[in-house]
Amino acid sequence: MTDVEKELDATPQAEATPLAEATQAEAPTPETTPRKKRKRKRKKKKSIPHFNYVQVQTSAPEGTILPKPKFAPKGAAPGQPGDRSAFSFEIHTRLDGKHGRTGMIHTPHGDIQTPCFVPVATQATMKAVTREQMETNGAQVMLANAFHLYERPGEAVMDAAGGLNEFMNWDKPTFTDSGGFQVMSLGAGFKKTLAMDIEGMKSDDVIAEGKERLAFVDEDGVSFKSPLNGGMHRFSAEISMRVQHNIGADIMFAFDELTTLMNTRRYQEESVERTFRWAKRCVAEHQRLTQERLGKPYQALFGVVQGANYEDLRRKAASQIGSLDFDGFGIGGAIEKRILGETCAWICDELPENKPRHVLGIAAVDDIFAGVENGGDTFDCVAPARTARNGAVFTKDGRWNIKRAAFKFDFSPIEDGCDCYTCRNYTRAYVNHLLRAGEMTGATLTTIHNERFFIRLLDDIRASIDGGYFADFKDQYLARFYANGSRG
Repeated sequence: MTDVEKELDATPQAEATPLAEATQAEAPTPETTPRKKRKRKRKKKKSIPHFNYVQVQTSAPEGTILPKPKFAPKGAAPGQPGDRSAFSFEIHTRLDGKHGRTGMIHTPHGDIQTPCFVPVATQATMKAVTREQMETNGAQVMLANAFHLYERPGEAVMDAAGGLNEFMNWDKPTFTDSGGFQVMSLGAGFKKTLAMDIEGMKSDDVIAEGKERLAFVDEDGVSFKSPLNGGMHRFSAEISMRVQHNIGADIMFAFDELTTLMNTRRYQEESVERTFRWAKRCVAEHQRLTQERLGKPYQALFGVVQGANYEDLRRKAASQIGSLDFDGFGIGGAIEKRILGETCAWICDELPENKPRHVLGIAAVDDIFAGVENGGDTFDCVAPARTARNGAVFTKDGRWNIKRAAFKFDFSPIEDGCDCYTCRNYTRAYVNHLLRAGEMTGATLTTIHNERFFIRLLDDIRASIDGGYFADFKDQYLARFYANGSRG
């Protein structure tokens, strides 16, 4: 029985005595009392949720031969908890009158120059691309998904492997998200994006057309049905912390409730408060596990700010989350594109300046500039890789589809002047052929190019802030990229 089931089971019993006494005092005859008692018992039975949860393996079987570590992260010593001083953040150059800045995040597995794009290695890999190719691409860091790694191969395998870095043979910094986005996705049925047309739509029961609700939120956490095998699982603040500690990334996120833009104002208010309560539980559990898991490097914990499109809720949430003992912060949730920059600014107004800020799930070019200008330090999104597999490529002259017939006889690179492996070695005609033929190499080449595009974009933005020409660089870049009405 879970904590929430125990709590629900105990609550009616605690309330039974005063309610029964009140009924007896008010009842005109003793005959009415038994009927009311029986009704209350029936209601209590109906209110208890029942799920058959899957038993999750949290440690390796006895006798497992553990691999020899390949890396030596900072702040890890045998028999000692992780040294928190191995994680820190320093600010280099600030944008005048804005929250934007350049800086450096120090982690046990190396440094991250900011602002920086964080490629998403969902299943401990970038789809269709090797670790070596991502390193050649200039990636400083990668983000894996705690929810997906919890499902497979499982947290026990990750921990036994020595953590995410050892498992995927990546000696640079790593992130894991908390699973909050996947919970929302399972609950509302929206898989790929939070950008929705919300005009005239407000409902707390929103569900994508043709989708089954697979996740259910309560005060203690979330019960969800696995999209892989239909098994019932439970995520809470404590479980998310356990899973992420076992996965072992350098930076992880507190478990939060991600709402849709279609949720009502009242629900958004409740959700912000619930996320704050979960955040406090995450901090406590994170501190406990850090002391308990000896010999491991310190894992930084970022709190996540929610609040949808409401300025007062975003400011309140930022103030609440900023008051807790987090190492950094995530700017999360569904945000309307038109106010993305403003939303980041509202949040950064309330957050401590001396800690890094990560903007979750942003990869449109104009959104990147807005996010950086208003305080974002690191950015992640699956879009560059996902669109690449469908033939959409990003260039300084916009986004377009390389599968079009017009490129069948085009023997130039995807983008003139691009330094990625694909553009240095292959032509548009060749990539066009591979994708049309369904060859996996086509997805590899387009993904390499798109990831390099966003890595280089953030590198160039960082250089423009340090060099004092950010405003001019932004105007010129956006004018060129969107000159032909490009998306993205």
